[in-house]
Amino acid sequence: MIKRLQVFTIAILLSLQAFASTSAKLENWPKIYADELFHLTEVMVTDVASPPVAARIYGYSTLASYLVIQGSTDSFKYPEFLPASYLDIPEFNSSDLSSPEFSALYAMLLVGEKIMPSGYLLKERMTEWETFGIKEKLIKKKELKAHISTAQKVADWVMSVANKDGYLQLSTLTRYSPTKGKGRWYPTPPAYIAAVEPQWKTIKPFFLNELDPFDPVAMAPFDMETGSSFRTQLDEIIEVTSDLTEEEKLIANFWDCNPFMVDVTGHMAIGIKKISPGGHWMGITGIAAEMENLSFAETAYIHTLVGMTLHDAFISCWKAKYDTDRIRPETVINEELDRNWRPLLQTPPFPEYTSGHSVISRASAVILTKYFGDDFGFIDTSELYFGLPEREFQSFLQASEEAAVSRLYGGIHFRDAIDEGVKQGEKIGEFIWENMNSEGIFMNGNE
Repeated sequence: MIKRLQVFTIAILLSLQAFASTSAKLENWPKIYADELFHLTEVMVTDVASPPVAARIYGYSTLASYLVIQGSTDSFKYPEFLPASYLDIPEFNSSDLSSPEFSALYAMLLVGEKIMPSGYLLKERMTEWETFGIKEKLIKKKELKAHISTAQKVADWVMSVANKDGYLQLSTLTRYSPTKGKGRWYPTPPAYIAAVEPQWKTIKPFFLNELDPFDPVAMAPFDMETGSSFRTQLDEIIEVTSDLTEEEKLIANFWDCNPFMVDVTGHMAIGIKKISPGGHWMGITGIAAEMENLSFAETAYIHTLVGMTLHDAFISCWKAKYDTDRIRPETVINEELDRNWRPLLQTPPFPEYTSGHSVISRASAVILTKYFGDDFGFIDTSELYFGLPEREFQSFLQASEEAAVSRLYGGIHFRDAIDEGVKQGEKIGEFIWENMNSEGIFMNGNE
């Protein structure tokens, strides 16, 4: 199913043999990796991490795991894995560790601990991981200190990069205030939450040296006249949401991924725990890795690439959102047509154009398709933990298309925000793959 590169050098084969004995101790590294990563996801849910913040956490935490494992085998020592601005990566020689896998996952947990407000919740998990490593004979007790030391060095370096990407400066930037005028975004019911991460476009991406080339085409201008593009799209939302099938409702809820959802009863608002859109696609990545029984190094590699792609895709999308500052369907319908109308899904607290789900789902799907193949069928169980049934897809692109149209069914996006968001995500995903693949740095994937 995976289209492998046809030529593998003897050096790569020998280097893989170097850590094969450790990998053989545990048969299902992809599941173990996904399970440990999910511990970070649980903390993000606790912190109510916004979608772009969650993607940033995935990007840096998985990067730590990759850097440890790529330092343990020549097959993953690619000097141009990261853009030029990140090429000051120090040497992390973990080849002498009995289990670089142990250190890689420990480093991922360490970054999670350091980068999240409630990261201290991972301390217990790290202690459990130490016990697990010794019990499963990944490492000997006398080797524990050396393995943790390597993980700490990598995590410290990753955090030194993260601390310079602009995130710590966000609170010093100009605050966002809703702008008066027709067609402008305004907080929505039921909680009327303030705009989320309005200055996210200032965060440093991993791959996109410039953001402007990935801007979407101009959106339909606000125009309530019958027959205008804007009014036609508005009418479509009302028509579609007024007669949703059970399948369409299921699709909308399956891809909701709104960490800001609240249940309002009287004067009480209770937050509903939900995974972020990026968390959903990290879950899909783990499912695919386990289906293909990838090695630990391959598993860490594809998770890191998807995590970093999500980070960049959110930066591009959030730039578009606050550049356009477009009103949400709920607001304009309530103001102009029906004050009692409500969408199936709660409207997220940020401007409408483009659809974040459309952008990041397509960008992720492009990367996963390039890596695993065009017709990679899978059963998506990412939402089982949150009480939603599994769904089956014939490809990653099909899943991304469903994620995109789910926003129409949910009543929270106009058609052009969905369609142009897909194009925006496609461009981002293709750019990242082609920019990196041109340097010959992928061990897996299509030629």
